[in-house]
Amino acid sequence: MTEKSIADRLAALGIVLPNASEPAAKYANFVKVNGLLFVSGKGPVGKPKGKLGREYTTEEGYQFARQTGIEILAVLQSALNSLENVKRVVKIQGFVNADADFEDHHKVLNGCSDLMLDVFGEKGNHARSVFGAVSVRDNLPIIIDSIFEVEE
Repeated sequence: MTEKSIADRLAALGIVLPNASEPAAKYANFVKVNGLLFVSGKGPVGKPKGKLGREYTTEEGYQFARQTGIEILAVLQSALNSLENVKRVVKIQGFVNADADFEDHHKVLNGCSDLMLDVFGEKGNHARSVFGAVSVRDNLPIIIDSIFEVEE
């Protein structure tokens, strides 16, 4: 039995990648160094505004993190011309715009982590960290930056 291609996995998940979003300020969407691709912080589609634990639930945060993961995949696609050129998801780091009493940061970031595992299989298993933030750019509910090992 052959392993599914990334395109097949995306299709099975019902995901059509959008065009990569542009940086929100004066920085690069990604930087490639020594076989690693660093993707700048991305947020969810539609730019929702608000805090987890106040305007949004943990479940809504999970969906925002998943949407952000799709944005990250779009940047990878534009940088590499094919997601098949990803050798491994190395690190996912989330910044959750959260109310002071919110404690489910890890459950929110699972939206992106689960997506990476669904899309890349075992190569999607990664290190990660998540932080609660008093504020983030544009009052987005989450921002995620990421690192990937890629074909040279």
